[in-house]
Amino acid sequence: MTTLTVVVFMLVYLGMALGRVPGLALDRTGVALLGLIVLLASGDLSLEAAGAAIDMPTIALLFALMILSAQFENSGFYAWLAERVTHAAKSPKLVLAVLVPVSGLLAALLTNDVIVFALTPLVCSGLLSQRMDPRPFLIALAGAANAGSAATLIGNPQNILIGQTGGIDFWPYILAAAPPTLLSLLAVYLAILLTWRKALVAGNRVPTADTASRAAPLDRFQLFKGFSAIVALVALFLSPLPRELGALAVAGVLLLSRRMSSRETIAAVDWHLLLLFICLFGVTKAFAETGLAQSGLQWLAAADLLPERLLVMAPLTLAASNIIGNVPSVILVLSLLPDLPDGALTGLALLSTFSGNLLLTGSLCNIIVAERAQAAGVRLSFADFARSGVPMTIASLAVAIGWLWITGLMRI
Repeated sequence: MTTLTVVVFMLVYLGMALGRVPGLALDRTGVALLGLIVLLASGDLSLEAAGAAIDMPTIALLFALMILSAQFENSGFYAWLAERVTHAAKSPKLVLAVLVPVSGLLAALLTNDVIVFALTPLVCSGLLSQRMDPRPFLIALAGAANAGSAATLIGNPQNILIGQTGGIDFWPYILAAAPPTLLSLLAVYLAILLTWRKALVAGNRVPTADTASRAAPLDRFQLFKGFSAIVALVALFLSPLPRELGALAVAGVLLLSRRMSSRETIAAVDWHLLLLFICLFGVTKAFAETGLAQSGLQWLAAADLLPERLLVMAPLTLAASNIIGNVPSVILVLSLLPDLPDGALTGLALLSTFSGNLLLTGSLCNIIVAERAQAAGVRLSFADFARSGVPMTIASLAVAIGWLWITGLMRI
């Protein structure tokens, strides 16, 4: 029944905006799963149609990258890196200057969500042990991971989906995305430097109890395997082999280990994120089949308001990313507009990613940082994030819009 499908669709995306159901311990993944169950039980969506709606290449690629990230985590690399970043420099500004590019680079290679999931508690522990306020550095971690992830088609879940659905070439995209990404990382650094001046003064320490920070031993052999896997992955991306198959092949080789349990490695996969994707594919498929979206698109096309222009794409991605999140919004856009040109897809990848830095709810990456920090004893509030997120996002979007227009990838 069309009415039920529309109601479920609206409630699911309302849940994406709120993050959880008030009064219930139901998060975004739970909301999406419950919505899909209602559609399946009512007969509005068949199990076969739900299965066909899942973009398996996207799920497979994301899974493989999580296995690759687990290799680095199990080798002790993340703990070693966080310890070096938070302890090597006496100046908080220098810590910030190191954290931003390192987070951005790792996110571009291993996806932003898995990077911040691993690094957030380690950064908190290292900074609290020195009685430093972790909040500006946590915002830097999230902002830089978001911004840096825009550089590649494997940097974040929405870019993976865009690359797989649109068939965008891996290396031409990097050439198009690298300049605005580098400038966006600079915007992240400057925004935090300006909005957290007191917390970044050398010698300024918050009155917290010392917390011992001991990095896990670095397993150099396993770390070598991880970097070798990245080299192999890049080489496979140059071949005609589909990206998801190349990534799965690399992940399969990493599982062949005498020293690291496959159970432990597979347990490091963010299954909640994968399930969220699967459920949203089904819910948006059911809504697309009502015909309401197509009618709306016809009206937008007649008014020249399809998101193939910057004046439409930029405000659309900014609003949608911070209302329902950039991953759900990209899934929605691609399900309704599967034939966007390459330039518009590049714009969607850059603008939706940079828009996710505006508010704490704009990106799953931001939410992961806040929740992991809370578990580590650091509260990162909505206002804390917005004071830096707003200026860094405005600057990043301005750079991206100018770049997309100058290069001719999108028209105004």
